[in-house]
Amino acid sequence: MPPTVGVVAIQGDFSKHVEAIRSCSPDTKLFEIRTPEDLDQVTHLIIPGGESTTVGLLMQRYGLGEAIIKRVQQRSLAVWGTCMGMILLAKSVENHDQYRLGLLDITVRRNAFGTQVHSFEDETDIDGLDSPVMGVYIRAPIVTEWGPMVKILGKYQGQVVAARQENVLGTSFHPELTDDTRMHLWFLSFPVPES
Repeated sequence: MPPTVGVVAIQGDFSKHVEAIRSCSPDTKLFEIRTPEDLDQVTHLIIPGGESTTVGLLMQRYGLGEAIIKRVQQRSLAVWGTCMGMILLAKSVENHDQYRLGLLDITVRRNAFGTQVHSFEDETDIDGLDSPVMGVYIRAPIVTEWGPMVKILGKYQGQVVAARQENVLGTSFHPELTDDTRMHLWFLSFPVPES
């Protein structure tokens, strides 16, 4: 079954992920996701960058977070979170008691490279890709702890910036803000059994 992709479109840079998917896989069915009913249409979900506290509260209020958790537990959904998305996927957030999905057995530190004015981009090696991707880091988190089922996929200056646990992927950086769509194509290849 070909993948159908949803991008959480509550807040943040979701339109850039939509553009990236349309660019690298124009025949893929693509949906903007705001409700649990929207989620029923997709096999692959991207949670974009944005403001994690705000988006987390809205996901909780409208039941979208609970629906995502259920689908991942049923093994019928692959999820990729970028920046804010990785924070929401984490099991724990250092010094913050915010809503999170807890689907990726990691602890993250928010704004680990500094505030908005410290944003930067640099080459980042990712396991499985033949050459580095350009990582765009905007108030980016890092992974400080991880469980035994988590595979570390990328580091920047010794800090963990990409991790995967089965069909759940988190990256600190924003691949959608570059013209390199290899991360998006790779995510589309994640297998999801039919539910």
